[in-house]
Amino acid sequence: MAYVNIDFARFDSFGLKARYQQLLDALAERAARRAVYTRTVTELHALSDRDLADLGFHRSEIPQIARQAAYGA
Repeated sequence: MAYVNIDFARFDSFGLKARYQQLLDALAERAARRAVYTRTVTELHALSDRDLADLGFHRSEIPQIARQAAYGA
C-alpha cells in the first residue's frame, strides 16, 4: 500500500484566505503611503515662500517632493 504525506500547511499560502490577506496588506501599505504623501503636501504648503526658498524648494515642486517622500520615486 502506498502512503502519501501531504503538508496542507504549505498549500495554505495559496488559498483564498492567503490571497485575501495579501490584498488587505497591499491596501494597508497603499493607505500608509498615501497618508505620508498627504501629510508632506500639507506641511510644505503651510510654509511660506521664504521658508521654502531657505530649504531650496519652490512651491511648484511640492507634489514631486511629496511623491519622493511617500513612494521613493
